[in-house]
Amino acid sequence: MGLLVASIGFLLVNTIFIVLSENPIPTTLQEPSDPVTIPLDTSFKGNAVDLPDTDPRVQRNVTGFEPEQISVSLSSTYDSVWISWITGDFEIGGTIKPLDPTKVASIVTYGRLRFPMPYKATGESLIYSQLYPFHGLLNYTSGIIHHVRLKGLKPDTIYYYRCGDPSTPAMSNIHRFKTMPASTPKSYPRRIAFVGDLGLTYNTTSTIDHVTKNEPELLLLLGDVCYANLYLTNGTGSDCYSCSFPDTPIHESYQPRWDYWGRFMQPLISKTPIMMVQGNHEIEEQAENRTFVSYNSRFSFPFQESGSPSPFYYSFNAGGIHFIILAGYAPYNKSDNQYEWLQKDLGSVNRNITPWLIAAWHPPWYSSYEAHYREAECMRVAMEDILYDNGVDIVFNGHVHAYERSNRVYNYTLDPCGPVYITVGDGGNREKMAIPHADDPGHCPDASMTPDDFMGGFCAFNFTSGPSIDNFCWDKQPEYSAYRETSFGHGILEVKNETHALWTWHRNQDMYHTSGDQIYIVRQPEKCLRQKTGISDVLDTETANASLSSY
Repeated sequence: MGLLVASIGFLLVNTIFIVLSENPIPTTLQEPSDPVTIPLDTSFKGNAVDLPDTDPRVQRNVTGFEPEQISVSLSSTYDSVWISWITGDFEIGGTIKPLDPTKVASIVTYGRLRFPMPYKATGESLIYSQLYPFHGLLNYTSGIIHHVRLKGLKPDTIYYYRCGDPSTPAMSNIHRFKTMPASTPKSYPRRIAFVGDLGLTYNTTSTIDHVTKNEPELLLLLGDVCYANLYLTNGTGSDCYSCSFPDTPIHESYQPRWDYWGRFMQPLISKTPIMMVQGNHEIEEQAENRTFVSYNSRFSFPFQESGSPSPFYYSFNAGGIHFIILAGYAPYNKSDNQYEWLQKDLGSVNRNITPWLIAAWHPPWYSSYEAHYREAECMRVAMEDILYDNGVDIVFNGHVHAYERSNRVYNYTLDPCGPVYITVGDGGNREKMAIPHADDPGHCPDASMTPDDFMGGFCAFNFTSGPSIDNFCWDKQPEYSAYRETSFGHGILEVKNETHALWTWHRNQDMYHTSGDQIYIVRQPEKCLRQKTGISDVLDTETANASLSSY
């Protein structure tokens, strides 16, 4: 009887909402929606231009060992955050001398008021080098990178902080951040921003300006950060590395672009926590086959707090949301550490405390664009079942330089209990935008060319069922693809309660409060979780009433 009342209340809420709204925002309860493709705006300039090193927003404006490139990242729970920053300048050349990280302390003073700041935390420091064993290539060594974890914080609370070494003296100005709400089914961050493939171009500046205007309380960067690997070590760059530099003995990078990016982003990420996802442009191979060195060194990841053996994959809570960050460029099969960790992490999730389960990684599984089409198929084959069986609600990806949102889907089949997949790889980087679709005449890729170069493997075979049986591509926009458009932009997620979240995608060329795509993503725990996992996560009458009152 209780389940029947809950289901009736749930349907009543949505019926009333849809009928009473003058211009109702669609919901996933109305899916599957007819596929929508917005034609490319011919006035849109898809090629982006990188900010030069002479731009004041990327230049070093501190002296000595004063902190710069300051950022905040979350730990696994609301009561802890990481503060990261850099002191000292980088060095680049044929012969380099690394700084000594033990010479500068890693200290954060903080409190709930600007003065006094009664609390102090200490952390660790490191440097990294990008080394190339080839004559004529320039090596790089970073400034001193500091990571300090603050603990014992109160939920949903503003804290003020300064970082640096007070004995030098070299302390930062006063910055502030706000902690996440406590993990309950009633509390959520007000707005969460999602961007992918950001880069450091003039279009990037427009994206970040739009993000900042939306005042998010959390930012997820879905891989491909600064695109330092589109450059040679001498600072010569290109929109297409392999096209312009086909004969280099190793894929080079210009590491100062990382420092430029950190300086440009500081006004936002010194107050808004940023959570990182590894992308293919962070691989950055160097001497001794080392990879991802800059990415792993510059950012804080709550991997140890979430029981992960690697910073490439981890989890954290943001109010009533449990986020899972996965790695598309680390082993992911059932016998691998990532899969084993994922299994344990999903097993620890209590959907009565964190009803929403959101996953993110870089290369998408469900994208209908020609670029990177079915490139991550081996990852999908390995991991889709476990995410579906555990009721993941939404998946966010980047990599494809366009925007696309799916209907709920599982194994290429429409499924009301499958996740909604959202690709936002349109942050503004200097590589070309993704324009052709795999279903456009003459644009279906050769299957043999689809596997990812770094991960290898081949799993993308012709479809064995459905509308495209015996074919590698669809001959029209796939039914799983609900909306797709080529444009720079970002997305905002506003979780309203246990069952309703408002997703809005914003185009850079639009006004700040204009949306390109908008939909309420609605969970149906009484249907899907009970069916798949047996978890008791049923919407009661009180929750149904709360859903109505929140709109």
